[in-house]
Amino acid sequence: HSFPECPALFLLLSLLLLPLGLPVLGAPPRLICDSRVLERYILEAREAENVTMGCAQGCSFSENITVPDTKVNFYTWKRMDVGQQALEVWQGLALLSEAILRGQALLANASQPSETPQLHVDKAVSSLRSLTSLLRALGAQKEAMSLPEEASPAPLRTFTVDTLCKLFRIYSNFLRGKLTLYTGEACRRGDR
Repeated sequence: HSFPECPALFLLLSLLLLPLGLPVLGAPPRLICDSRVLERYILEAREAENVTMGCAQGCSFSENITVPDTKVNFYTWKRMDVGQQALEVWQGLALLSEAILRGQALLANASQPSETPQLHVDKAVSSLRSLTSLLRALGAQKEAMSLPEEASPAPLRTFTVDTLCKLFRIYSNFLRGKLTLYTGEACRRGDR
């Protein structure tokens, strides 16, 4: 069987490969346009947030971690140029990836590393890698870089978090907010 004949099989294979953080070779560039794909990452992020909500020990960081502000002003967002939206999502994703990696390092060095949070952090690291390659396939990076010099965007708004639960809340909000808005728009544009 060649893949095009069986899109369901291809989607299944892709979903199995994505959690490993592997670039899905030959993945349709618009795999992220299948709502089930993004939905899976959102559910995973929410689950991680819920699991770490009640965890006091081993879930606080010894330092503050910088994360992107996930608030979305829909009026402003709608009026933004697509390149600016792409840039905001791209920068946010990069900062979030750094934050989760930093969280991973801090957890690993904790005096009593807790296994469950560590598992969710490891999962988030590989999910963010996959999301980054899915967005790259959708052309987000190109769009973000095609901004004319004079249209320099406002610097990315950030703040800091000191617990794993807050970090996962930001991760979950970012996926449900800016990332979902951007991919929805980019996928609609591609369908035209």
